[in-house]
Amino acid sequence: MRSHFHRTAAAAGALAAVALLATAPPALAAGPRDATADVLAGRDVTLTGDTVVTVPAGTTTYDGVLRGTGTLTVRGSGTLILTRDSDFTLPRSRQRQSVRTPGGNHPYVTTTRPDPPAVTVERGATLQYGDGGTTGLIGHFPYATPAFRLNQDNIRVDGTLRLSLKSAYNLGTVSGSGLVTQPRFLWGTWDLTSGPFSGVIDNGTQANAGRPEYATALPNVRKVLNQGTWTVDTPLGQTVTQRMDFYQREYGSDINVQSRPGGKVILTGQYSWSNQGGDTDPSLSDPALNWTPAPKNVNKRGTNIKGANVQWGDGTTSRIFMPGTAKTVYINLLAARSRSLLTFDYNGPVTLGAPIGGGRFHDTLSAPGAGDIVIKGTKGNDVTFAAVQYYDGSTTVEKGAVLRLGSGRPGGDGGLYTGGGHYKVVNDGSLILDNTAKSLTLPRISGSGSLTQAGRATTTLTGSGITYTGTTTVEKGTLALRGGATLARSRAVRLTSATARLDAGPVGLRVVSSLSGKGTVKGAVTNDGVVAGGLTVSGGYSQSARGQLVLGKSPLKVTGPVRLSGDLDLAAAGTHPARRITVLDNKGGARTRGAFKGLKEGTRLELADTTYRITYRGGDGNDVMLTAVSTKASPLVRPASTPNAAVAAPHPTGEVAEGLGWWPYILALGLLAGLVIPPTVRRRGRQRPGGRHAAH
Repeated sequence: MRSHFHRTAAAAGALAAVALLATAPPALAAGPRDATADVLAGRDVTLTGDTVVTVPAGTTTYDGVLRGTGTLTVRGSGTLILTRDSDFTLPRSRQRQSVRTPGGNHPYVTTTRPDPPAVTVERGATLQYGDGGTTGLIGHFPYATPAFRLNQDNIRVDGTLRLSLKSAYNLGTVSGSGLVTQPRFLWGTWDLTSGPFSGVIDNGTQANAGRPEYATALPNVRKVLNQGTWTVDTPLGQTVTQRMDFYQREYGSDINVQSRPGGKVILTGQYSWSNQGGDTDPSLSDPALNWTPAPKNVNKRGTNIKGANVQWGDGTTSRIFMPGTAKTVYINLLAARSRSLLTFDYNGPVTLGAPIGGGRFHDTLSAPGAGDIVIKGTKGNDVTFAAVQYYDGSTTVEKGAVLRLGSGRPGGDGGLYTGGGHYKVVNDGSLILDNTAKSLTLPRISGSGSLTQAGRATTTLTGSGITYTGTTTVEKGTLALRGGATLARSRAVRLTSATARLDAGPVGLRVVSSLSGKGTVKGAVTNDGVVAGGLTVSGGYSQSARGQLVLGKSPLKVTGPVRLSGDLDLAAAGTHPARRITVLDNKGGARTRGAFKGLKEGTRLELADTTYRITYRGGDGNDVMLTAVSTKASPLVRPASTPNAAVAAPHPTGEVAEGLGWWPYILALGLLAGLVIPPTVRRRGRQRPGGRHAAH
């Protein structure tokens, strides 16, 4: 039995021990395990936590296997090559990733809250998966994902990851800012799923950036050096957006785009040649080199749109996705499950310098393309086709957008393929025809937009399908109508320069809205609307009772027979008209027939302060002219507005206007009597009921 003294001593000792533990410094946590020696020796390594391998300069080939639970960090200045597949997992406490497969009968994989990286490649180090065979990958595949294996071992690459594999593989979620590179001609396939990676991808063979089983989002990737095939696809009804720039360094690369029904692929970057910057920072020293063939065609790159819905741009850029000509790029619009659709969505002017065809790879013109083109109605979206296109499909110009056929410069003529059954133009924006040498023939143009002939080369509108309702403007060159084409639905026709020419053909031009400007109409003109002076009609001119001729700064010149009816609008004469005004200069030999409504030969009419007399026998005997006959202090009658135009029409001032009868004389005598009779003297003082200032 212990004494009280012994019990007290024991208690004091225990208290002292507790105090010592409380004041002692905490134990240091164990650092990551260094497995460098094992790897250099080629021994298998079992991970039991965070593990580091420091790779010396040069190349280290590792034939061992990594397994267990933990993470692997590769650092140093050399290259570590893995020749055998390794399989390890993160500690369960770090696993948070959620993988789902929605889509019902069309399942696709989604990943949320990705796990932290199981593998990290630090800056300066290189990790290589494989040595040109089918093994050498680090991966763990616990998910029953359809059609591909989703890797749970996510990876962070701040150095270099080289993928020297011939098999199909997935890297999980990739992060970091380094370089992921795949050698050329290995024909392995990388299923590239989403991730925050912000570095450069060097695709040497084949990368699937999206499939029907997953949508790939790579919002931060800086650049892709594409030296093989970059394929983009989508799950059913999903949109994939890729914003990076693509570069090609060697001949033979392409971007293939596919999509499922309801899916869409948006590409907002640019696919350019690269002649500098190596693998880590590809770039082009001069953008003009994209448009100039390089030796051995090393700058020729292409895209194949295979039954997909593709959009170039997102309305925030004016850098076209495929800059170049037919000698430096190719674009194939193909039908797979369905016809393709390509939309241009830019906020500034862009130029497509190559034809869109439907051939096989570089042989793009061996067959017509099978798809449709849309110029989206984004503000500033101004697209020039500086090459003749070869797709059999519709071309839609949305409201607010501009499509130019031809650049207006030598070598930049454009056009559309009109020989296929799917051709049509739906123009709700602005269609501008600006070829310098190659003539255009366009049938079937509808919509509410405008059409402008701006180039020196002739454009011919043909057939009964010319039904657009916007304004027709001829600025330069010739716009011709053939095969039953009319401008009857165009809200206005304008010839804005002396060199502008409208060739109405043997049928002639019937004006039902308005015709104005300075140019020449070749062919007879029938005016059922409004025609303004200043034009030249190389043919006959007939104005119906519904028509109106508006005086211009210069007369309407007509070389053929003239027959007049309807209204004459002289408001443009102004407040100080000339003493002699030629309304219509009849260059033909026949007399002018008919007369404007209410203005028979010799009728007087008033303009400003001047009275004119109209004649249809003026000039060389058949011109329509106004000649001043008197000047008054103030006008009796001014032209009033007419229902046919926003300008006034004249009124005759002959006997009907001057014969006012006897009542003005009675009115004058009454006014004179009021002036002669003196006013009644007013009474002062007393007010009467008539008011303060009523007369006495």
